[in-house]
Amino acid sequence: MNEHSFTTSVTVDRSPAEVFGAINNPRAWWANDIEGITDRAGEEFIHDIKGFHYAKMRVTQLVPGELVVWRVVEGRVGFVANQDEWTGTELRFELSEKDGGTEVRFTHEGLVPDHECYDVCSYEWGQLVKRIS
Repeated sequence: MNEHSFTTSVTVDRSPAEVFGAINNPRAWWANDIEGITDRAGEEFIHDIKGFHYAKMRVTQLVPGELVVWRVVEGRVGFVANQDEWTGTELRFELSEKDGGTEVRFTHEGLVPDHECYDVCSYEWGQLVKRIS
């Protein structure tokens, strides 16, 4: 894992199983326009805000109550010069019990400070991860 990739964490008042289910329903906390299957390994889904952001994700790992990993197989970030900065990156949600709840440690592996979208994207991820419950 790239030590410079964006990482944030939040603790929620839910069990790891409940949080795992919530993460696998990104329409509820990320965007309701997501198309495709989000809760089965090997499946792909698309998040598309026309002209602004496009991401085709593959669900690569699901460990109930512990881990969700999505790989960006194709991505375009419309507000930066190198629009494919997300392509080939991974989104990792690592879950662990903490203080009667669940800590969600989110890493966008490959989203690094020298990427033009880092400031905006890391801020947005920080806000989105707080919405998982």
